[in-house]
Amino acid sequence: MQTKFTLSQLADPDLQEANKILRACVHCGFCTATCPTYVLLGDELDSPRGRIYLIKEMLESGEPAGKEVAKHIDRCLSCLSCMTTCPSGVHYMHLVDHARVRIEETYYRPWHERLLRRMVATVLPRPTLFRLALFGAGLLRPIAGLVPGRWGGLLRFAPRGLPGPSPLDHAGVFPAEGVRRKRVALLAGCAQRVLAPEINEATIRLLNRLGVEVVVAKEAGCCGALSHHMGEDHTALEFAKRNIDAWLGLGDLDAIVVNASGCGTVVKDYGYMLRKDAAWAACAARRLSLGLLDAARPKDQGGAEASSCRGRVLGRRSAGGSSLLRLRGHVQPLPAGARDATEGPQDRQHRDDAAGRRGHREHRVHHADPVGHDDPRRAYGRASRLGDGRPEATRAREAAKEAGRCGSRTRDILIRRSRFSTNASSAIG
Repeated sequence: MQTKFTLSQLADPDLQEANKILRACVHCGFCTATCPTYVLLGDELDSPRGRIYLIKEMLESGEPAGKEVAKHIDRCLSCLSCMTTCPSGVHYMHLVDHARVRIEETYYRPWHERLLRRMVATVLPRPTLFRLALFGAGLLRPIAGLVPGRWGGLLRFAPRGLPGPSPLDHAGVFPAEGVRRKRVALLAGCAQRVLAPEINEATIRLLNRLGVEVVVAKEAGCCGALSHHMGEDHTALEFAKRNIDAWLGLGDLDAIVVNASGCGTVVKDYGYMLRKDAAWAACAARRLSLGLLDAARPKDQGGAEASSCRGRVLGRRSAGGSSLLRLRGHVQPLPAGARDATEGPQDRQHRDDAAGRRGHREHRVHHADPVGHDDPRRAYGRASRLGDGRPEATRAREAAKEAGRCGSRTRDILIRRSRFSTNASSAIG
C-alpha cells in the first residue's frame, strides 16, 4: 500500500512503525473471509482492509479522529483472525492498537459513552469490585427491559449466578507432588477468576501433579489488555510494569502460565509495548524471554514464557505410556516413579485405550483396503504412506495403475508426478 507521510511525520517512531505496517498491505482481501464483524455486517469498513484504509487516512491527515473512524475501530474485536490469514504478514494488531490510542487522544465521545467506558475500565480489572457489580446486575435483571441502550444490554448479559471464590484464589506457592521438575508463575487474571475460577484450579492441580511448582505473585493482577484495547495506553503500561516487577521478584521461573487467551496475547507483547522505556523493555526481555525456554539452559538465566488459553503448558502422554510435560514445544518424559505415584486406575485405563486406538490406526494405514476409484488422490496418498522401502517413483506408478478406471487426465497427472520424482532422484544421485 502506498503511503504519503511527510518527513516530519515519519520522525515520530510510532508513525514510522505504522508506515511500515501499512506498506506491507497489498489489498488482497483474504482477511475479510476470517473477520467476524465483516462476515456479520457485510460492511467493507468493518473488515480489516477497510479499517486499514481508515487508519491510513486518519494518520496521514494528522487531524482528530471522527465519529465514523471511532465507530468502525471500536467494532474490531482484536481476535486477530486476520493476521492468521494475511499472506503479506501485516501486523494488524500493532496498527489497530496505535489507532485506538490516537482515537482516545483526539476524539471526544458523547457523555454516556465516556461514562460506560470509564465504568468498564474501573470495574473489570478489579476482581472484588467486578464480583460486586455482577451481583448487583443480577438483582436488576428483571427490569433490564426497561433500561435503554447498552446499559440494558449489560443487565441482560449478567449471569444468573456466580461461583463462589476459589480456595486457591490467593497469592502463594502451590508445591509440586513428588520431585519438583519445573517452577512456573501463574497469572490469575481478573475477570476470568471471577466468572470461571475452576480453570485456574484445574491448571494448578494438573501442574502440581506433573511435578511443577506453581507460584501466584501477590502483586500481579490484570494484564492490562482491557485498558490497552480501549486506547488507554498509560494505564495499560502501568499494569504491565506491575506484573513484570512482581515476576522479577519470584526468582527463577521456567514459564509464565496464562489461561485467558486475550491476556496471553498482551503479556507476550509487553516487550513491544514498553519499547520506549529502555529500562522496562530490558526487564520485560529478561523475564519474558519468549521462545527461548530450554531445559538445558542454566537456571540462573530465569527463562520465562507467556502462554495462551489452550495450552502452552500441557500434560500429555506418549505412545509408550510415559507421562509428558510440554512447555512451548519442549517435551520431556516424567520419571517412571513420578508417573506411578500420580497415576490412578482411570488414567492407566485411558492410557491403554489410547495406545490401542493408536495401534489400530497404524494397522489400517499399512494394510489399507483397495483404493476407491472415485478419488484418485487416495491412490497416490496410499503409495506415499506404505513406507515399504521401494522408491517413491515406483510406488507412485503402481498407485497410478490402481487408479486405472479414472479419467485419462488423472492418470497423466499421476504419471507426470512419478516421472518428476524419478528425474529428481537421478539429479540428486
